[in-house]
Parts: sequence; C-alpha cells; structure tokens
Amino acid sequence: MRLHPLGLSFAVATVATLLSLLLGTALAVLLWRRRFPGRELLDALLALPLVLPPTVMGYYLLVLLGRHSPLGRVFELLFGSPLTFTPTGAVVAAMVHALPSITKATRAALHSTDPQLLRAAASLGAGELRTLWTVVLPLCRRQLLAATMLAFARALGDFGVTLMVAGDIPGYTQTAALAIYDAVQSGQEHAALELIAVLSGVSLLVLYAVNRLQDEK
Repeated sequence: MRLHPLGLSFAVATVATLLSLLLGTALAVLLWRRRFPGRELLDALLALPLVLPPTVMGYYLLVLLGRHSPLGRVFELLFGSPLTFTPTGAVVAAMVHALPSITKATRAALHSTDPQLLRAAASLGAGELRTLWTVVLPLCRRQLLAATMLAFARALGDFGVTLMVAGDIPGYTQTAALAIYDAVQSGQEHAALELIAVLSGVSLLVLYAVNRLQDEK
C-alpha cells in the first residue's frame, strides 16, 4: 500500500505540473503584455494559494467543483463521474497549489526581458506570437525550468488542498503526504519514515537542481 501513495503522488504531481506550466505561462504572458480592468485583481487571485491556509483554498475548490456546483455538474455530465474525491480532483488540487510558483516566476522573467530585443524582432517583421516563441520564452528557459521544478515539488507535497478536494481514500486518492499523516496517527512510524525519506530526497534534489540553474550564467 505504500507504493500506491508514492505512485499516485508522482503521477498527480507530473500531470498537475504540466497543466500548471501551460496555464501559468499563458496567464503570465497575459499579465505581462496586456493591461485590462481587473488585471491586478487577477494577479492577486492567482497568488492566493501562497497565503491562504490550504484547507481554506481546498474549501473554495470544493464549493466551486463539487457535485452540486455548475462546474461539477457539467464535468460529471461530460465524463460520467464527479470531479471531487477522485484522482482527477487530486490533480486539480495539486495544480492550484503549484500554479503560483510558475505564474509569479514566469512573469518576473518576462519583465526582465530586454525591450531592445523585442523592438529588434518587431523591426524584422516578427509578430507578437512569433516573438514570444522565438525570442522571449527561449531567453526565459532557465527561469521557466526552475519554476517548473519548484511547482512539481509543491504539487508532490500538497496536503491540505488535496485532502479537502480529493479526500483521503486509501488505494484511490491517498497521496504520499496523506499516507504519512495516517501512518503517524496510527503509530506506523516505520511506514511514515519510508515515505518521508522519499519525499525529502526528491525535494532536496529539486532544490539542488534549481540552485544550480540559478547559479549558471
């Protein structure tokens, strides 16, 4: 049973990180290139998971995505199963937990782009989208990679949001972080330490890799 929480955690974190990378980069570009009413409010909403207690964030998601909500009913109608208290719900929870890491870091990297390069690309006839793909994002690749790795670590270790949205169902939605809590509560310290060692090792490797990326010139 200890293998299932680990496998589920890595699968959930991987999918959640990929989704966060796509959505977070798009939102960062939007906030960087466009000025519109509510822009700063959107930025603040995206950063909420950084400051709100995870259980509060999880409650909001539970209300927003539950079976009695419009989004929850549409999802169940399309896919034949509810979104909450499923592995898919765990992915959504981990994605929300990881998204601010990518959005904030990507927006900061975009703002640091030399404006002269953008003007040079425009003078050569490159459109906004082509400039983004061929000039801006390649220049930000190290920051994007570092942010992605940090987002993966956050998604891998999420506890509170996942507990509220996906539940703690052994063999189904129980991730490693939840399994550690259950093992400690039931006195199974050896089982908890095994999971703790794996998560700690992965997190340390991620942080080491991020530091190496940031130190590279």
